Amino acid sequence: MGKGKFSSTKTYHDLPCAHRQGYHDGHCRFIHGYNREITLYFTCNELDENHFVVDFSKLKKLKAWLEHMFDHTMLINENDPEREFFEEMHRRGIIDLRIMPNVGMEASSKFIFDYADKLVRNMTHNRCWVYKVETRENMKNSGIYELVDG
Repeated sequence: MGKGKFSSTKTYHDLPCAHRQGYHDGHCRFIHGYNREITLYFTCNELDENHFVVDFSKLKKLKAWLEHMFDHTMLINENDPEREFFEEMHRRGIIDLRIMPNVGMEASSKFIFDYADKLVRNMTHNRCWVYKVETRENMKNSGIYELVDG
């Protein structure tokens, strides 16, 4: 019989933000918004002293960061052709701008993964880590980033 791992998930709902893909040749180039839903998948080989994979009560910093990034914000790619215009709207208080490498669901999952995995590994002294993040823009579409050998 093979050796198993423990896993758990945490989902953050109702993160309303708008984004666009500035170079897309279809409708994704237009500003559009969703209530994003983000699910993080945690794993470990050994549970903590409370028999948890990760203590969800200690993820307040992660929740605050997700809300800062995705709650009533405007997301653009770092190479958006109208970046200066969006930055001007931000300076004028019209939008709350966040600039990301890419705002698509798959790339958003990687962006969130990088932040969350580092936070969780530090918090648990490398006992636990994130192995997958799913970012959902609606009930039909999501993008996933996951470790291959995690």
